[in-house]
Amino acid sequence: MLRDRGTLKWQGMFMPEHVKLLREMDWDNKKKTKPELDEQQLELMEETICEAMAENINLCFTYFSQGDFHLLIGKVHYIDPYKKELRIVDFYDEVHKINFSDLMDVRNN
Repeated sequence: MLRDRGTLKWQGMFMPEHVKLLREMDWDNKKKTKPELDEQQLELMEETICEAMAENINLCFTYFSQGDFHLLIGKVHYIDPYKKELRIVDFYDEVHKINFSDLMDVRNN
């Protein structure tokens, strides 16, 4: 009976520096690119945010950070035009700050 060790037998051929570089290359390949939004999408998001602030409604925010997309559900507490960021309060009363440029989508919850 042949006892094959699979990938285990090939691990000894790489130096630790090579293994580290291969893992970093794999990490870089998993990162996503940030899409560009057009004017219609930006206007629609602005309208949704203004309506939700007036009626104190929860929104679902999709934003791009550190090479990946993230979701956040909460209410818009404040819009800071100088820092160009939204301050959002989630269900646990934690305040999150999202830059306008990182915001990808806003929907009613």
